[in-house]
Amino acid sequence: MKLQEYEAKEIFKKYGIPTPPGIMVTEPTSAKNFIENLSKPVAIKAQVSVGGRGKAGGIKFANTPSEVYELTQQMLNEKIKDLPVRKILVEEKILIKKEIYIGITIDRNSKCFVIITSASGGMDIEEVAEKQPEKIMKTYIDPINGLRSYHSIGIAKRLGYSGKKMTDLASIILRLYKVAVDMDAELTEINPLVELEESFVAADARLNIDNNALYRHKEYEARLFESYEGELTQKEIEGRKMDLIYVELDGDIGIIGNGAGLTMATLDTVMINGGKAGNFLDLGGGANPERISKAVEFVLNDDRVKALFVNVLGGITRCDDTAKGIVSAQNKLNSKKPIVVRMMGTNEEEGKKILSDAGIKSHDTMEEAADMVVKIARGINDG
Repeated sequence: MKLQEYEAKEIFKKYGIPTPPGIMVTEPTSAKNFIENLSKPVAIKAQVSVGGRGKAGGIKFANTPSEVYELTQQMLNEKIKDLPVRKILVEEKILIKKEIYIGITIDRNSKCFVIITSASGGMDIEEVAEKQPEKIMKTYIDPINGLRSYHSIGIAKRLGYSGKKMTDLASIILRLYKVAVDMDAELTEINPLVELEESFVAADARLNIDNNALYRHKEYEARLFESYEGELTQKEIEGRKMDLIYVELDGDIGIIGNGAGLTMATLDTVMINGGKAGNFLDLGGGANPERISKAVEFVLNDDRVKALFVNVLGGITRCDDTAKGIVSAQNKLNSKKPIVVRMMGTNEEEGKKILSDAGIKSHDTMEEAADMVVKIARGINDG
């Protein structure tokens, strides 16, 4: 789950990481009141979960209350990379001396946190990583011992700091690591961490929480689906809300399978036969009739879908349960869209009889069923 910048900064503040004075607003009057009390220039930052926000016009600067009001109102009526702006962070504009990058993520191969740092932070950090990889430093953290003070001091030294600046920077790195651990973060990032004359301040903040750990962070769990905006399509978000493993594609043949491997093979077989899948939907193992019915209804309700291909290898998921779910969905929707089924395995004969009684044929092979569903989608009638 991707937190918005203002949310990440609220957490950073609790851990003692310095951030600019700021306020999250949803209307321009609050932004105007903030700068009047601050009496300093401000940055106006759209709260959208996309990269490259600054280059896309999502960060603007203002010096006066009237300017803040006008720019905030304008931004709230805009989209940044196709995402509507509903919230804005207004905060004190930072006079930048130098920009540093600090990120903490999980290295899956090493099975530990890795701290990634660079003395060249800011909007072009991806370009730095690509063209000047020697400027990117990685420090792997032992999962048992964790990050110690001497580790963070070593990182600060390698970034070119000494004295008080070194100890201040080392302290921020330690605190950021504590955030990553306590928040079950997949990514914790400050880009840039701005060096001031006497100190540092986090000008931006990113915090992505592992979805599997949200039960430990109830305050954010309810906002999970909101965080998918911009990352998933509306149809995919609807699928997540229904606990369906669903990916939207650009074809016109609905696909439902059980198991990621079988479902991917189904997509490939449809493509080989000249068709285009409209989605990927994996029922998972042990799907009951209710879950199967829900999945079938969900795909058939997609206006783009001309025909549905259900491909099930009955093991834990029984074929009779699959058939019951398909028939239930068809009856609920009173849908005329063709459903092509291939299923084999546990209770196969019982399942085929249920389908046959409902006027739905079950094919013996995936290739035969794929050929049939493609012909139906194309409007080819074999008689």
